[in-house]
Amino acid sequence: MMNQSLFLVGEIGGNDYNHPLMGGVSIRKIRSFTPSIIAKISSTITELIGLGAKTLVVPGNLPIGCIPHYLMIFKSGKKEDYEPETGCLRWMNEFAQYHNRLLMDELENLRKLHPDVAIIYADYYGAAMEIFLSPEQFGIENPLVACCGGGGPYGVSETARCGNGEYRVCDDPQLYGSWDGFHPSEAVYKAIATGLIWGSYTQPPIATTTISCLQITELSSSVEYKVLYDL
Repeated sequence: MMNQSLFLVGEIGGNDYNHPLMGGVSIRKIRSFTPSIIAKISSTITELIGLGAKTLVVPGNLPIGCIPHYLMIFKSGKKEDYEPETGCLRWMNEFAQYHNRLLMDELENLRKLHPDVAIIYADYYGAAMEIFLSPEQFGIENPLVACCGGGGPYGVSETARCGNGEYRVCDDPQLYGSWDGFHPSEAVYKAIATGLIWGSYTQPPIATTTISCLQITELSSSVEYKVLYDL
């Protein structure tokens, strides 16, 4: 069963960065954590391969500079702190790219050690940035705003958050880039998944890597996409 299965290893590292960022730890200090996080991902992949895994998809980090909660917390009056094309925080996205570069380098090392194993990098960052660069192509009107939150320019506030305090919920979540200020909306997740399965955001391309992956893409294309709401 192991050698016929597709393993999704991650995304790992998000909360290793979220907690210190929320706790006021400097980005320089947080960057020093990254090699240890990459080493843990690598050891997990190695263990799975030892158990018989043959096909693994390993996601990189999302563009965390586009997360509404961080846009609120680290709001800056300096124009150069923001990406002009997206409005996302430049320094945070640069950090996410740093994590991803180290991860890709380590995956290349693992491929050399295990040439008979398909180790696929999933570029969550690149797939998500397509949305923030051209949200209208995905039917998203508010890419940097949370649907569920406490108001403000990014749909979040210090006094209310989704599920707590006097929070508000938008009428149509599909028009927003974030659900609760931290997690992407279902519309964004769908766009990312489409970019991975049918687009160019896996290295090597997932649809041409193995027979098992081809079976998965065929299955996903035959399943009707449905939105489920837990009211």
